[in-house]
Amino acid sequence: MTTDPAAAPDWEKRFRAPRVSLPDWAEDAPDRSLFVSNATGTYELYAWDRASGRQRQVTDRPNGTTDGVLTPDGEAVWWFSDTDGDEFGVWMRQPFGGGEDEPAAPGLAPSYPAGLAIGRDGSAVIGRSTDEDGTTVHLVRAPGAEPVEIYRHRESAGVGDLSRDGTLIALEHTEHGDAMHSALRVVRPDGSTVAELDDTEGGTKELGLSVLGFAPVAGDTRLLVGHQRRGRWEPMIWDPVAGTETPLPIDLPGDVGAEWYPDGSALLVEHEFEARSELWRYEPGAAAPVRVETPAGTVSGATARPDGTVEYLWSSAAQPPVVRSTSGAVVLDPPGAKAPPSVPVEDAWVEGPGGRIHALVQKPATGEGPFPTVFEIHGGPTWHDSDAFASGPAAWVDHGFAVVRVNYRGSTGYGRAWTDALKHRVGLIELEDIAAVREWSVKSGLADPERLVLAGGSWGGYLTLLGLGTQPDAWALGLAAVPVADYVTAYHDEMEALKAMDRTLLGGTPEEVPERFEASSPLTYVDAVRAPVYISAGVNDPRCPIRQVENYVDRLAARGAVHEVYRYDAGHGSLVVEERIKQVRLELEFALKHLGGGPVQGA
Repeated sequence: MTTDPAAAPDWEKRFRAPRVSLPDWAEDAPDRSLFVSNATGTYELYAWDRASGRQRQVTDRPNGTTDGVLTPDGEAVWWFSDTDGDEFGVWMRQPFGGGEDEPAAPGLAPSYPAGLAIGRDGSAVIGRSTDEDGTTVHLVRAPGAEPVEIYRHRESAGVGDLSRDGTLIALEHTEHGDAMHSALRVVRPDGSTVAELDDTEGGTKELGLSVLGFAPVAGDTRLLVGHQRRGRWEPMIWDPVAGTETPLPIDLPGDVGAEWYPDGSALLVEHEFEARSELWRYEPGAAAPVRVETPAGTVSGATARPDGTVEYLWSSAAQPPVVRSTSGAVVLDPPGAKAPPSVPVEDAWVEGPGGRIHALVQKPATGEGPFPTVFEIHGGPTWHDSDAFASGPAAWVDHGFAVVRVNYRGSTGYGRAWTDALKHRVGLIELEDIAAVREWSVKSGLADPERLVLAGGSWGGYLTLLGLGTQPDAWALGLAAVPVADYVTAYHDEMEALKAMDRTLLGGTPEEVPERFEASSPLTYVDAVRAPVYISAGVNDPRCPIRQVENYVDRLAARGAVHEVYRYDAGHGSLVVEERIKQVRLELEFALKHLGGGPVQGA
């Protein structure tokens, strides 16, 4: 292990390079911003006064902090305090300029967060989720005031937004029992209903809605919402008071999201299509949107400033992230060494059992294939890999591996039908797509069939373990991080919101549809696993809890299967840079030991 950071290999430098998130700014004090950075070696929240240039670290906790928001006046930072990454905790409040932390809503017991909206009058709408109560939403009329419950339901729900004048609250809910497709309800601060918008027709129709934000103008009751009525995510304007819906002529392929410009005159449109993204400006009433120029790659977040400029976080597979402005300036450039670049990504389209599958391929800049190849499977499952900078895949490329990332059925960005195909045969559907891309990778000469690695974290870790058991001849090695390993035990131990998602995916509980849980559980196939298996897991993980991982490991150990397990004191992943480097190094060492090859760089 290299002790001199300057002499460290490129793959370590990419993790250690200082990074910043897209700064969030206070609506009524736009010079006050909040961002996340790993500058200290742990991801924490930072306050930034743009007028003076002063930056200040807001949080300082052993396992890091990333969830925070500014009050509209910019006077305070709210941040979520959990215990060692378990995601169960309370909101804390700290003055923007520094000072003591205090509970933001002392009358509320710890919970999982379910949305937060802060009003200009000091009020706050706080969503909570617990195993005992399901989802509750509470109104706190002033700092320290007694919370008043305004919503309760067993199914998952969350706070979407609060209107500028504080008279309307938008909620997303799944009372119909479909956790993949939310309905909307707008209520008054007393909890009384103003209007409902439900595209599921009581759960019989699989169309979702999402809250994108109230118009940022006093007295304006328009709400920007996302809908799936034309087979993809796109925005429309709903006025819950007037009862009107206004479709928007934004005819772009792929998924489309939007947010308001600060004066409410236009929408900043984010368009995701085939693993890339771009920005557009749309003025309500116009015939079409106008392109906002950004480089080719991925925009991971964007915001329009009061002066009309747009700030956005951009990267590509080859180039590390940077916060840019349409004015041409770099908005926030952290001090320190920059991340070394990696190789660009190439697109592969493969015919699969459910349609054309999009895969992203990176391969070493030197040498000829076939290469030892890592299939790095994304989590979610409703997520997608994109042409964005990622230190993990870059580390594999540095060690001579090709990396293939598959946007299997269930992934977002390819239309509603592709995402919603993930039902009942959970895990098995995704693996059919991965198998098709695997076959292509071998036939094309990219991948060495004797040195194929199946890897991933979270849902990707789940698919790794399931794939090793159901496709034992296909893979030479498996690397599973924070996985679902025993689906039944995972269901009983996980946070309530994920129970709701599993009931939607599998059509019921383990007691109601035991055959589906059995068919989709890696534990069912553990005795068929022949490849060496490496598993890493957080002991405080509420999403893929440790007990179900131990059940799987015990079965491997009972028959003497080749495996290694790394347990660490955090939750669903780590926010500590050196811990992330350690985990990647352990995976590299495990793979090189079993597949052959040189030592890990920097070891």
